[in-house]
Amino acid sequence: MTESSGMIEQVLHWADTTPSATAMIGARDGSVTYGDLGRQVRAIAGGLLGAGLKPVDGVLFSVRPSVDALVLALGTVAAGGVLVFADPGAGPELFAARVRRANPKWAIAESLLYAASGWSPARSLALRRGLLLPDLAALKVQHIFAGRWLPGVPDGALSVRRLIDAEPIEQPVARWATAPTVIIFTAGTTQMPRAVSHTLPTLTAGLGLLRQRLELGPDDIVHTDQLMLGLPALTSGATWSLPGTPVVPRRFGAQVRKRRVTHAFAVPADMARILDANPSLPKQLRCVLLGAAPVLPALLRRVVAAAPNADVLSVYGMTEAAPIAVVSAQEKLAHSEAGQAGDLLGAPLEGVRARIADDGELVISGPHIAGYLGHPTPTEIATGDLARLDDTGRVVMMGRKKDMIIRGKVNIYPGLYEPLIAAQPGVAEAVMVGVPDPDTGDETVVLAVVPGPQAPADLPERLSRDLPDVLDSYALPDRIVVVSEMPVAGRTRKLDRAALRERLV
Repeated sequence: MTESSGMIEQVLHWADTTPSATAMIGARDGSVTYGDLGRQVRAIAGGLLGAGLKPVDGVLFSVRPSVDALVLALGTVAAGGVLVFADPGAGPELFAARVRRANPKWAIAESLLYAASGWSPARSLALRRGLLLPDLAALKVQHIFAGRWLPGVPDGALSVRRLIDAEPIEQPVARWATAPTVIIFTAGTTQMPRAVSHTLPTLTAGLGLLRQRLELGPDDIVHTDQLMLGLPALTSGATWSLPGTPVVPRRFGAQVRKRRVTHAFAVPADMARILDANPSLPKQLRCVLLGAAPVLPALLRRVVAAAPNADVLSVYGMTEAAPIAVVSAQEKLAHSEAGQAGDLLGAPLEGVRARIADDGELVISGPHIAGYLGHPTPTEIATGDLARLDDTGRVVMMGRKKDMIIRGKVNIYPGLYEPLIAAQPGVAEAVMVGVPDPDTGDETVVLAVVPGPQAPADLPERLSRDLPDVLDSYALPDRIVVVSEMPVAGRTRKLDRAALRERLV
């Protein structure tokens, strides 16, 4: 096996050479060996091919993260299929637009989802709980259901159990290097859904970049529900440990301890809750990774204190190119404590190149960059982040283009100031948003802060007094509001600025 081998070939290499080693541990502690993983992936691939799947057929994938889901996903890719993640929870209209854009020929979904989206009693229950799901069974595709049969599963649907009993293939189906392998919808409207299209080479390159920094091996156990962190474990012969979704803080800590986890990943919002329930993390942890959202100094200090023996890292990337840079907690905190502007993201990983456009936007290039469905893969991609490169070539984020606040003739970039505010005594998190002024059309700058454990009762008043010494005068907030927590959205629990803005109007 070489670094240039495809993702599936790398996983099957370990299945053939270390068949008794544990490949994955599920949320409920069930596990699968590499030998069983390899057999099941090959069988699923053989079953799909036997059922008529053609290379580069799109496969709409709606199965919650689990050991079985990963076997299905890897088997689909091994058969030459294209995984399409369109998220039925996005709403019927947007979901329908995304399906039209990707034009899948197949759909794999849990039988429970088919029931909740198409069977009247279950659909009524879902609606009462606020879930407006599209009718998956109405899609004109070949359906495959995971789990036991339930009402709502369409006629003619194939069972995953039937696929797994099929004649296995020996090697993954070859595909063109430029052919899509995974399609992920990240934004866009019902008229113009935006679909990121990763090829097998871009996915494999991204996994290799992260493995450079983590140096994973067969003795390591990686605890995460994120594909782009779990897959490097499988391509390195390590064990992928799944925490379950959503993350339950006390269970997370118990799993890390019981499974002897060496590497753990969490998004910042989840890590804060995990530390609330687990003030100290198990000593065997060698690495704690944070990412998918800005990582503030206050949280970093808590993680370092909870896991003093671990290498605490912050990972920066985007769906179109993950990862881009990795920075240690020590570097990030030193940057903040020195009072330097912006959020330090770290040096670009080897093979990734960064430049700053004329308008200050960070533009990156590298072997892992994905294009958009229907368009050629670009040679570089604009991140949407405003940044600068310091004297050593490290990337420092200065703000988000789309988060810009306009007040008078001044453009204010919150990302430039939020780390400085979050570093103030008594502040755990700080977010600046612009709230429209109905009289002038201008924006009022509102600062929302989550108080830290020892925050004074008069925190807004103290910040009003101290911030003029920290921020540029034109960026000082018009109003300071204390909130118990910041709103988050999506599986990665990213900050939802729109929701915060609505709350503060």
